[in-house]
Amino acid sequence: MNAVQPTATRAGEPPMTLKVVVAGGFGAGKTTLVGAVSEIRPLRTEAEPSSPGPRTGGTTVAMDYGRITLKDGLALCLFGTPGQDRFWFLWDDLAYGALGAVVLADTRRLPDCFPAVDYFEDREIPFVVAVNCFGGVRSHQGDDIAEALDLDPGTPVVLCDARDREAVRDVLVSLVEYAGRQHAARLLAAVG
Repeated sequence: MNAVQPTATRAGEPPMTLKVVVAGGFGAGKTTLVGAVSEIRPLRTEAEPSSPGPRTGGTTVAMDYGRITLKDGLALCLFGTPGQDRFWFLWDDLAYGALGAVVLADTRRLPDCFPAVDYFEDREIPFVVAVNCFGGVRSHQGDDIAEALDLDPGTPVVLCDARDREAVRDVLVSLVEYAGRQHAARLLAAVG
């Protein structure tokens, strides 16, 4: 992680690089999300899918990697998880040291989000659910998605288009803000 540096910082201020995991079900749009917002050419590790499902051109077999600078001195390194069950053994390594995660949801296959939601809740890793809004698919309200996924109260649900850079940036800003509040609350609880 030390090799990744933001391009500009304030004088005398060390750069800060934070790790974010992008997870979700098979074919939810994780690779698309990372690619839409990355300021560098994203690293992709894809192969032909081995299980039936939507044909999206390939499936991530190790990770996707991208980076975005949110402001001077703050960059996010994005690590997209593989969606197929047989690659879940990689998740612990990808999640190690992460600030938080984005769980990308496709409402056509909402149950595919449960493993990612459970994973981050069990490990107390802050996460937001980003509902990938596709054209022609019935839209849902954030509260309905939160209830359907049985999310802990306060877990943000954000509607987005994983292809749109600004929408993805907004999701990442929501995650950074939420993770900051979660980490601050844990610190206060530890002292009190």
